[in-house]
Amino acid sequence: MSDITVYGTTTCSDCRRSTRLLDDHQVAYRWVNIETDPVATAMVLELNRGARVIPTIVFADGSFLAEPSDAELAAKIALLGSSATQG
Repeated sequence: MSDITVYGTTTCSDCRRSTRLLDDHQVAYRWVNIETDPVATAMVLELNRGARVIPTIVFADGSFLAEPSDAELAAKIALLGSSATQG
């Protein structure tokens, strides 16, 4: 599950919450700070139809979550874990 990218900012409390949940579940991810990466900012805007919604978490299957609750992110992690063991 290392093909997860979290787009956010260091000052975003929701970003810290989501990365903490990923860390707690020992899920590998790549962190991208959109404040210092204009390409990442454009990606977030494109995915969210022009809105700067963070965190935006992109998964290997092309799906993404924008500003997910802990429950939404945990459910996605569980789904990815079960599909990985079935594949």
